[in-house]
Amino acid sequence: MVGRGRQRFRRGRARIDSRIESSLSRQMSSTHKFAVFGAGCFWGVESAFRAVEGVADVAVGYAGGTVAKPNYRTVCGGKTGHAEVVQVEYDPAQVSFSQLLEVFWQIHDPTTLNRQGPDVGTQYRSIIFYSDEHERNAAEESKRRLDESGKLGRPIVTKIAPAAEFYRAEEYHQRYYERMGIAPTCGIHGRVD
Repeated sequence: MVGRGRQRFRRGRARIDSRIESSLSRQMSSTHKFAVFGAGCFWGVESAFRAVEGVADVAVGYAGGTVAKPNYRTVCGGKTGHAEVVQVEYDPAQVSFSQLLEVFWQIHDPTTLNRQGPDVGTQYRSIIFYSDEHERNAAEESKRRLDESGKLGRPIVTKIAPAAEFYRAEEYHQRYYERMGIAPTCGIHGRVD
């Protein structure tokens, strides 16, 4: 699933996307799709999905709340109802939604409610936003299979919800680990093989 010249996502290394066209221009001229996942701190989640072959872009942001145009401060305050999420732009000819779900389950602990590692609060909840019935069914089946496997030792608490408006986070949060030149440290636990 991880492309030639890229590090495997389990190692937490992301390839730098040097393309100059914007995500919007690619969306308008391609058959790419979008998926939105919440799995704790969005920096680590972004880094993991960037390393997947077939992923064209990843943006960090907020979804699932009740306040329009939230920002990091208000989301962390816990009063907006938003989760920290990533919006994954992908080419379904190269990577399927089901394969993205496999990555999602591997990079966080879906058995902890409103928490990932030291990060606690509803903004760190495990959530999959689906945009159509195919995605809803794939997410529910994937969750059911993993839960029934017993691999995690506890029940999965991940919510599966209809797509909510995605609000892109402030620019200083985008590609955070790449810009800081540090290895990802939050949200990547490799729970499932």
